[in-house]
Amino acid sequence: MPENALALLIVGLIAGVASGMFGIGGGVVIVPALIILGFELQEAAGTSLGALLMPVGIFAVIEYYRAGKLKFGIAVPIAAGLVAGTIAGAEIARNLPSETLRQLYGIFLIWTGWRFAEPRKMWQEWRAKTPASKTPEENTTTAAWYILLMVGLGAGVLAGMFGIGGGAIIVPVLVGLLKFDQKVAVGTSLAALLLPVGLGAVIIYYQDGNLDPAAAALVAVGLLIGALGGAKIALGLPSKTVKQLYGLFLVVIGLRFVGLLDPIINLLAGR
Repeated sequence: MPENALALLIVGLIAGVASGMFGIGGGVVIVPALIILGFELQEAAGTSLGALLMPVGIFAVIEYYRAGKLKFGIAVPIAAGLVAGTIAGAEIARNLPSETLRQLYGIFLIWTGWRFAEPRKMWQEWRAKTPASKTPEENTTTAAWYILLMVGLGAGVLAGMFGIGGGAIIVPVLVGLLKFDQKVAVGTSLAALLLPVGLGAVIIYYQDGNLDPAAAALVAVGLLIGALGGAKIALGLPSKTVKQLYGLFLVVIGLRFVGLLDPIINLLAGR
């Protein structure tokens, strides 16, 4: 049992809540948290993918399915793309410097998050003291399988490179480009991430000595519990509110990827 077992469980719990609310794997929370706990970047990415390899979102997926917010027919081609993409992403991380792509990805997240959050509208609603209105639910949205396959492939490459689950790409594309309802996109993303789509990448990180199985298992336990709570929170909120919260979340994660939060992370890590 690792000395920081409690901290690892808490990391998984927090990441799980974000996962259940926003349809992400949780790696965007896990990786920087592990760095704060003293992990090197590559080991943090590998351990994060190891934790996400287990079906940690199963309870959250069940909640979205019961609420009618999950499309297995959409999730399957996305998952297929993720399988191939994560292997490619891990190979890139293993052989090439990825700082430029990392920063471009961060800029993409900030831009996407800004569009989702619509801070000007949020400010106007707050000043007018008017609650966020519910948006119409879209439960019949479909898309061509090859488009969904490409979505999974792109998300998988980034997942393999940075140790994230891929939902930070899947959900914005489903909502922003394919016009899915936010909750349907979240449920579908979680379903796609439920399978061990990152197995190839995990093997690569493990062979390179960049995966801590005990730490990954503890994080996974926290994820399992937190994802259910996050799903219940999201399903109880209006889709517009979930979309805005997700936008703010993406902006913070984007700032982390472009390096603007690195001084804070290094300070917390005592570096």
